[in-house]
Amino acid sequence: MRTFRCILTIAAPLTLAGVALAGPGVASAGAATSAQQPAVTTMKPYKGELNSGASTAPPMTYHGGTGGIGVETAPKVYLVLWGSQWASDPSGEASILNSLYTNVGGSNWNKSVTQYCQGVATGTVTCGASGTPAGNPTGMLAGTWSDNTAAAVKHPTQSQLAAEAVKAASHAGNTTAASNSSIQYVVATSHGHSASGFGTQYCAWHSATSSSYGNIAYSNLPYITDAGASCGANFNGLGATAGVTIVAGHELAETETDQYPSSGWNDSSGSENGDKCAWISSGQGAAASVAIGLATLPMQSLWSNAFNSGAGGCVQST
Repeated sequence: MRTFRCILTIAAPLTLAGVALAGPGVASAGAATSAQQPAVTTMKPYKGELNSGASTAPPMTYHGGTGGIGVETAPKVYLVLWGSQWASDPSGEASILNSLYTNVGGSNWNKSVTQYCQGVATGTVTCGASGTPAGNPTGMLAGTWSDNTAAAVKHPTQSQLAAEAVKAASHAGNTTAASNSSIQYVVATSHGHSASGFGTQYCAWHSATSSSYGNIAYSNLPYITDAGASCGANFNGLGATAGVTIVAGHELAETETDQYPSSGWNDSSGSENGDKCAWISSGQGAAASVAIGLATLPMQSLWSNAFNSGAGGCVQST
């Protein structure tokens, strides 16, 4: 993913790469303590370009982590359906997302993330037996929370999305840094309620915010089918809702390997394992329907440093 970082010292809102950033920190029940907005890494929309998967991109390297954390060693996902507007779900995205997160743990599709680790030197390309690897356990979905007691804002800012992630951590009882050290909160906005720039400048993004509960890793996942073909509808003939799992899987795997952007694993241009393999239409790593646990879902491939005898490439399984 492209990474955009802004250190905020004033409270005035601004816009960065199509993502509205509002003020320093997070206004969330006294939980947030951040004095800056961390990096936002975005999945670019599909623009109709042909991508054969013949990549010559450089390998990903380790960037030192944040507080010693660079990957999710025992990943868990909390899905947050934000706002009473989720009463309208015309594409059935809530069910699709639950299927993905229920089944992805332990899958061959997700196995490639385990080659990346933390506890190694900055610049490491191959972990081998060193460090602690990213995990791929079964049962990754720790919970789905329908936060529907009130309507969500129409077009949330980064600070508001971060605040919802912190609120979700509190709801889940994850109120210590240790309890949040390997968790990602997926803040899914409802039909017609995405943050600005959705579908034109990004399909989704992930970031992190500091809080009194420790660092909180979270994703902004809009209602993907609202963007149509720009975010994966009918991509590679995979169906009208294909983008839901393509985009959600992209963000999931990137957070697993770069929990606090961009201090985990990315290449010299800032691209993460999902970005390097996005929107491949043919050849090695092309998007396809993939067996994910008990489900078969449209998925993109992920970058593997180890593939092709260490030359690297995009893989759907290992």
